[in-house]
Amino acid sequence: MVPEMLRTIIKIDEEKCDGCGVCVPSCKEGAIKIIDNKARLISDMFCDGLGACIGECPQGAITLEEREAEPYDEARVMEYILSCGLNTVKAHLEHLIDHDEFENLQIALDFLKERGIKVDINNEAPKQAPSSCGCPGSQAQEIKPVQAQKTVTPSGEIKSELRQWPIQLHLVAPQAPYYRNADLLLAADCAGFVAPAFHSEFLKNKSIAIACPKLDQNQTVYVEKLIEMIDYSKINTLTVLIMKVPCCGGLVRLAQTAVSKAVRKVPVKAVVLDFDGSIIEEEWI
Repeated sequence: MVPEMLRTIIKIDEEKCDGCGVCVPSCKEGAIKIIDNKARLISDMFCDGLGACIGECPQGAITLEEREAEPYDEARVMEYILSCGLNTVKAHLEHLIDHDEFENLQIALDFLKERGIKVDINNEAPKQAPSSCGCPGSQAQEIKPVQAQKTVTPSGEIKSELRQWPIQLHLVAPQAPYYRNADLLLAADCAGFVAPAFHSEFLKNKSIAIACPKLDQNQTVYVEKLIEMIDYSKINTLTVLIMKVPCCGGLVRLAQTAVSKAVRKVPVKAVVLDFDGSIIEEEWI
């Protein structure tokens, strides 16, 4: 038996409930059913405690309470709602995005991926996504133009074009808002130090992820994240910026592998830099 825990969960007042059923479709987890002319919570583990159903109840019969309940189980929810059809699954995924439930969204996407099921979720950008690391310095955030750092040099003002944080590929969340319908720059770690005009020439108007194909571990995760950016965040283009050293070519191969495995196809550009920052090669591949 699953141990119970103290958490927020819905409470249905049977005296107020008239069994109208308006709350049922608003529960994207399928936790509410009409039984004996009353709305019933059929399983604690199906209720995410977000209360999307509350505002739909015309009788005010649904509230939130904190009590001992079975933990919410995203995998069990997916098993249940999959039998209801892909439109229900899609509504559930978009519900998770709307409520910033990115950890559960990842579980749901992994569930679908394991079964070879593709669901096209909408293009509306989620408000914020957490990184895959619990470190406060890795919290996902979008950098607005007014927040960009400006540096005055003898030749004039240089503006940062960075639109996000974090940037390391292991730390980024593929469903983060700044990747939605974006042009993605996948840059080798060294490239930003070599190219004098990195921000204005390569980063401007793009979202970014950086990686080192020689030193970084568990690069299978990199491929999976790039696939999610292509299929779920629907990036428009992918530019891979690397150095001329042989090991850097691994970053291009990672991108090509991701594109070959993704359902959507996006154009990929490879840009190779010399040690002085000049472009040796630039082509769509």
